[in-house]
Amino acid sequence: MYGHMLANARTMPPSFPQFWARGEGACAWDVDDNRYVDFLCAFGPMLLGHRNPLVDEAAARQAALGDTLSGPSPRMVELAELLTSTIPHADWAMFAKNGTDATSTAVRIARVATGRTKLLKAAVAYHGANDWFTPRSAGVTPQDRANIVEFAYNDVASLEAAAAAHDGDVAAIIVAPFRHDSFVAQEPVDPAFARAVRALATRIGAVLILDEVRSGFRLDVRGAWEGLGVRPDMTAFSKALANGYAISALVGADALRESASEVYVTGSFWYSAVPMAAAIATVRHAVEVDAPALIREPGERFKAGLEAQGERHGLPVSLTGPVQMPLLVFADDPERTTAFAFTDAAVRRGVLLHPWHNMFLSTAHTVEVVDEVLALTDEAFAETATALRAAS
Repeated sequence: MYGHMLANARTMPPSFPQFWARGEGACAWDVDDNRYVDFLCAFGPMLLGHRNPLVDEAAARQAALGDTLSGPSPRMVELAELLTSTIPHADWAMFAKNGTDATSTAVRIARVATGRTKLLKAAVAYHGANDWFTPRSAGVTPQDRANIVEFAYNDVASLEAAAAAHDGDVAAIIVAPFRHDSFVAQEPVDPAFARAVRALATRIGAVLILDEVRSGFRLDVRGAWEGLGVRPDMTAFSKALANGYAISALVGADALRESASEVYVTGSFWYSAVPMAAAIATVRHAVEVDAPALIREPGERFKAGLEAQGERHGLPVSLTGPVQMPLLVFADDPERTTAFAFTDAAVRRGVLLHPWHNMFLSTAHTVEVVDEVLALTDEAFAETATALRAAS
């Protein structure tokens, strides 16, 4: 773990805190008690803000009864019923701890259901930290990756060619609801591409897996592609599912129920009751308030404000992707020098941004919070512009 933190230090601006003491709402405090408005939300889990009282109270009530028992509690059934009633394509649910658990299980289920081996995924796209998906090759053998076939996101011809090259042996197509690769501008899904993925999977008898580990409940509480009229066969969730409590879920269509029951998956803490109670409270509240819509207005204000400030200070910037999960992209910044300088200046003013990964807003990021932040980022832009001019 300490090694991971050191690696993180090498890939982040020098002022980025490494150790954290507490969080509250839209803010977090480091171990030196410096306060930051947090646009990382623990890299996604905080959908309703840090220490949301509704979620924490539900977790505490369950903790008083028991957490990790000798089998699941009734909370598992309640959570499964909540997810299947909320997500139109979901007829069943399985639970684990991490997003990788959910995506890995989905692939195994697809292979059982189809009797095939190949997995189609977008090039570079990250779907977990197992040997199939990890972006780093250390410790991974070529055989671990032998059944992965890549295509270009939003490119129907590339997708079709990848499938045709392995005709009769494609078990699954796994895809994110939009392109959110690190270091590059985020790219919304072309509705025609989403429909083409669904049509191809149906035509060749493959399983369509939507990876919502990162985006779940921030874009649409019913599923990210529901508004497009495109329903996957399975969807993987984690991160925001329980507002910071450790849990993931895989939901799927009835046609895959039997195959799901045949796959061997287990974990010592997968059926712990406290995270399930937290997830029930999180999902219920997210649906009640329509969390994606609630976050949208502050997100649009944040995007418009930063882009206007960048233009005014001669540092044109775009916030790409959904406003609930934006990524900073500065013009003419291939080495992300400007991004690192700006986010460092922002961090020193108490605004936690990220120079190369998509960020996250929560329902605690109100318009008032955004306005507070924009006053500080304006100063960060001014400092960055002055420093870059001096360096040139």
